[in-house]
Amino acid sequence: MIHWHPQPRVKFHVVFSLLIVIFSSLLFINCNRKKTQYQSPPGYDLSKPYRYNLPTVLDEISGLAFYAKDSGIFAIQDEKGFLFKIHLKTPLEIEKWKFSTGADYEDIALIDSSFFVLKSKGVLEKFNFLSKDSIALQSFPLPVEGNNEYETLFYDSSIQRLIIICKNCEDDRKKEITTWTFNPRTDSFSASYVINTEKMREKLNEKDLKFKPSAAAINPLTGEIYVIASVNKALVILNKDYSFKDAYHIDPGLFKQPEGLIFTPKGDLIISNESANTGPADILFFKYHKSNIRK
Repeated sequence: MIHWHPQPRVKFHVVFSLLIVIFSSLLFINCNRKKTQYQSPPGYDLSKPYRYNLPTVLDEISGLAFYAKDSGIFAIQDEKGFLFKIHLKTPLEIEKWKFSTGADYEDIALIDSSFFVLKSKGVLEKFNFLSKDSIALQSFPLPVEGNNEYETLFYDSSIQRLIIICKNCEDDRKKEITTWTFNPRTDSFSASYVINTEKMREKLNEKDLKFKPSAAAINPLTGEIYVIASVNKALVILNKDYSFKDAYHIDPGLFKQPEGLIFTPKGDLIISNESANTGPADILFFKYHKSNIRK
């Protein structure tokens, strides 16, 4: 004998309850998305780059320099003393030259035909190619003692000086970051600007922030200094006198480990990410759009 039992009416209420739960979840997700929307500096949309994936030899790409003559990008990487030249084409074209036996290199700058690379412990190396197989290399240690770390080097053409920004220095207070200038004509250092981080913390809403720059460059259209910090996942904009102007949280999903930053003469922003063991290293290209400027 087959016994048939009618389905209880409570099933409708179960379905209705499930619909409410699903709707609430979707609403919660949508609200979270709104909370995690990242703003961009005027002229740029940091959510929409053109991405160039890099080969494994550049997994630890750690510095960039723009070469205006052919729009190539010179780059270095941690540990190995190779100079790379990247042509942003599809597929990428990459050239490579050896300039040293290797070190913990963090950033690179180019002045005329002279390359300058920064070591993490505060040594600036200058090298020139005398011929295809001959290189002249000089080393210039920063005149400061202590257990210090540096990752940021860029050239300020308005004063014809290289600028080095400290990442983690013993003498820096919580609210200050020191910088140094290097005169390429006299091969000499001098103490330079002090960057105050108090307003950065206010804008980023992080009262205990210890800002640790990993790359910087001057925007050729505004003269402002763009400083990116991989550890803090933040982009800070400084005025020409190194006073604070603005700060932005950056998407860690897009900027997994940004340690290179440059501009093209037209104002396009280029940022490189190390692999960080999460897929290939890459270069992110952000086109400058004048219409995006806020008045």
